[in-house]
Amino acid sequence: MSAITVLGIETSCDETAAAVVIRDADGKGHIAGEVVLSQLDDHSAYGGVVPEIAARAHVEALDTLIEEALMRAGKHLRDMDAIAATSGPGLIGGLIVGLMTAKALALASGKPLYAINHLEGHALTARLTHGLPFPFLMLLVSGGHTQLVLVRGVGDYERWGTTIDDALGEAFDKTAKLLGLPYPGGPAVEAAARTGRTDRFVLPRPLVGEARLDFSFSGLKTAVRQAATSIAPVNDQDVADICASFQNAVSRTLTDRIGRGLARFKTQYPDTKAPALVVAGGVAANQVLRQTLQTLCDTDGFTFIAPPLALCTDNAAMIGWAGAERVAAGFAPDSLSVSPRSRWPLDASAQTLLGSGKRGAKA
Repeated sequence: MSAITVLGIETSCDETAAAVVIRDADGKGHIAGEVVLSQLDDHSAYGGVVPEIAARAHVEALDTLIEEALMRAGKHLRDMDAIAATSGPGLIGGLIVGLMTAKALALASGKPLYAINHLEGHALTARLTHGLPFPFLMLLVSGGHTQLVLVRGVGDYERWGTTIDDALGEAFDKTAKLLGLPYPGGPAVEAAARTGRTDRFVLPRPLVGEARLDFSFSGLKTAVRQAATSIAPVNDQDVADICASFQNAVSRTLTDRIGRGLARFKTQYPDTKAPALVVAGGVAANQVLRQTLQTLCDTDGFTFIAPPLALCTDNAAMIGWAGAERVAAGFAPDSLSVSPRSRWPLDASAQTLLGSGKRGAKA
């Protein structure tokens, strides 16, 4: 098979991004040109992403970013083998902007269109950066998602665990907001925790000890509120101590939850010579959590893979790569009538839970 060149477009939340990605004939990938425009300043005053503001910002920036990505790659639209755009899950207004733009480009150029699941982009990033073979485990901690997923192949995913209430990223954001720290909450909590004591507050470690591989962070978030209220008004050291105790509880929780997942993987795939755990999503930027997972993998004989930070947060390179992987695997292009989906689980057969990326009642 010859090299595959794909234009990727990402507009699922508050980053507008475009990238040109090439999958070589031997399966190796590289990013030929990439542009990401963050909307952080547009949303920080509101303490979170405002969907209407995000959609308008995508409309204003996307065309220019696509042109810039092609220019950086030294390519033209006619050089693309396919166009890939995030089609879900995410904020519906942003998804419409990106997918409609991709449809227009595909129609005008005669190139095939691939509507990509944003979560699949995260799942396959380690193959772009590390050439990782199937199967492997992925811990996805992105936005409203906290999932442990078995990645068996392109388009072949089995969800082993998911959050039954708040996702980890939401818990970080809500903890930060409660303590008066800026948005986004993840980096703010991590920074404050560096000067804090991890043992000052005893916080719960939800679901630790249970055989199932799901996650729960709502009770931990509530415990943080109770700790802060009990010593109000809090000073800077109090905030640092709460953040450090919170991160420590998260670390201990992940050690139990993911450790059980690693054991299950070794049982199901005993012949895998180099089993691997991949972490993906914005929360994967947290260095304490990365070190926790690294130590766990070292102990259990797994390779720990954390893609570069820029590819853990929302980006178009992972979308273009997922499109290239689908082309190489022989998946048919999507129709120009394909619709964006605010919810779109990787594992469509999994039981509907809050964190599964699928509409339905809480379990």
